[in-house]
Amino acid sequence: MVASAPCFYQVAKQIVEITENSIFVAHNAGFDYGFIKKEFRSLGYDFHRETLCTVKLSRRLLPGYPSYSLGDLCPQLGIENEARHRASGDALATVKLFDLLIQKNGTLINPSDNHFFIDSLHPKLSIDIIKSIPEATGVYYLSDEKGDLIYIGKSKNIKKRILTHLGNPKSKKGVELKQKTADISFELTGSELVALLKESDEIKSEKPIFNRAQRRSKNQVGLYYYNDRKGYRRLVLKKNEGIEIPSATFGSMEEARKQLFDWVEKYELCQLLSGLYEGKNGCFQYQIKNCRGACREEEVPETYNERVDKLLKKIAFSYENMVIVDKGRREDECSIVIVENCCYLGFGWMYRDEPVTTPEEFKGCISYKEDNRDVRQIIAGYLKRNQLERIIPF
Repeated sequence: MVASAPCFYQVAKQIVEITENSIFVAHNAGFDYGFIKKEFRSLGYDFHRETLCTVKLSRRLLPGYPSYSLGDLCPQLGIENEARHRASGDALATVKLFDLLIQKNGTLINPSDNHFFIDSLHPKLSIDIIKSIPEATGVYYLSDEKGDLIYIGKSKNIKKRILTHLGNPKSKKGVELKQKTADISFELTGSELVALLKESDEIKSEKPIFNRAQRRSKNQVGLYYYNDRKGYRRLVLKKNEGIEIPSATFGSMEEARKQLFDWVEKYELCQLLSGLYEGKNGCFQYQIKNCRGACREEEVPETYNERVDKLLKKIAFSYENMVIVDKGRREDECSIVIVENCCYLGFGWMYRDEPVTTPEEFKGCISYKEDNRDVRQIIAGYLKRNQLERIIPF
């Protein structure tokens, strides 16, 4: 049968070209792939391709069969193989089996994502819904069979993120979320900043059971300020209770104190008036001549407060009043976020060629949202880390 067949080195180049950017699929792929690798290695060539094993895939997608050998599995699945143990017969049978597995899996198999398997999905979750999710920026919503929201998330690629949730989760929480998700919906935002703000707002209003991490955000430490009886603006660190809006938030008191020490030094503030030193005769920095003496009333409140205000303005936003312009959901659209008097007003979208120039006209394009510590932190952090289309101060 192989007497007139070419030697491997004669077809090696053709095999490389045929399999370029392809996935090596076989029933017990490691066995067949090992032979190919060895033959190439004898020629001094390092052959490497992604592999997908239909034995492993069959065990995952078709549980309960007594045997997963190609000879035993094919008859049970109605796959004919008239040339068993021959290259053409076994290869064609494997193609038919693989096609069946793809259909069973909803045509979502992707080796680079460690495979997406439909087992353990909720029986009411439609594969067509998953297929329809775009690879775009937005907010997505996972609901249970009663229609109750159980998770809200955001991503620059919502399809990829949702497939991560529904793929092969390792944690107990991840498995539970996958099993309870009976429906999926989404809203595109274009802008990642708008997605972050929308996600934060809706988690607070809907309180999905799987968004526990963001619901515990009140335990963060906040930086607050007040004027004492002598007119000095004092800084204080304390836990967020969700009542006042802090100027900045931190994950722990240790992190907050470390950052505040740096700010006090940079803006030449007083450690005592910033809650970082306890004493009666001035702060330690005053004793080593690094404090201008506000703690001993040697510096008047007006000049000291100016430096405090510079710090507060710096850690809040780039401008007290601004329109943040970013990507839209379409090419002819842009998103806008408005901050007024250092307070978040809301977000919206507008056409790029729309003749909008005044603050009031911009405000007419947004949905007003609640101002809180979390959204201020989101906006401030995003402005520092990301490139925006433009910022319009007003």
